Amino acid sequence: MNPVPLYPEERPRRGRFLVITIAAAMTVSATISLGRWQLSRAAQKEALQASIDAEKQKPPLTQAEFLALGKGSDALHRAVRLRGLWLTPQTVYLDNRQMHGTPGFYVLTPFALEGTEQTVMVQRGWIQRNFVDRTKLEPVETPAGIVEVTGLIEPPPSHLLELGSSAAAPTAAASAAAPSPAAVASAPEAQAAAAAPVAEGYSPIRQNLDLEAFRAETKLPLRTDVSLQQSGPASEGLQRDWPAPALGLERHYGYAFQWFGLSALVVILYVWFQFITPLRRARRRARDGRF
Repeated sequence: MNPVPLYPEERPRRGRFLVITIAAAMTVSATISLGRWQLSRAAQKEALQASIDAEKQKPPLTQAEFLALGKGSDALHRAVRLRGLWLTPQTVYLDNRQMHGTPGFYVLTPFALEGTEQTVMVQRGWIQRNFVDRTKLEPVETPAGIVEVTGLIEPPPSHLLELGSSAAAPTAAASAAAPSPAAVASAPEAQAAAAAPVAEGYSPIRQNLDLEAFRAETKLPLRTDVSLQQSGPASEGLQRDWPAPALGLERHYGYAFQWFGLSALVVILYVWFQFITPLRRARRRARDGRF
């Protein structure tokens, strides 16, 4: 008597099983590797954040130490105390900047350092946008004469996605109004020039600011490798709750969770379809009397 033939789906499919096993193993290996890479990137950025916080805790640099810096990147995020004169006519308002979720402007003014031929761009603070007339700027107080400014040494202002050209560049009249930084220490006429009006029709509102281009436009001896982010409480009509640098830690942890989740899903599906489902079929056949 011939034995009962096996159903086609019950025949061993070792080749397919082997292919699926290899594919599952490669997928799990790849997803785990990607998840671990995302965790390593998060660890690197946590170390970077720790180094930034450590720099902020160091004593402020003096003006002489700042001037002696070969590269601004050697002292990024370090506090510094400078003395000089605000060059008010060259103030720039960077549009579409937010603070506490409210749109407005970052206010930037060149600062001529006392007794030197050097100027640094200072990110002075933030003002809210006028929602009725976007070209109407809230008043900002700019002290006249020699003042002391404390802030953090930061990279040049960040750039936003820009469609079309920036707002109008400083005119020749605005450039001519800039005092010579060498005369800042004692010349009253330099202080008067710092408050001189700019040419009619000039708009200080911009989407972005390139310090190299701004230096060429204004003819100022502007330092272009760094800027100063003024610190301290709100004053002069400006808020200074600067947002922390966006390092993307949450994004890296989120990606790592997704990769590890995908790896776990592959393992679950592999075990279910390669072991649990065939076992359930075998038990069903045994219960039905099929051998």
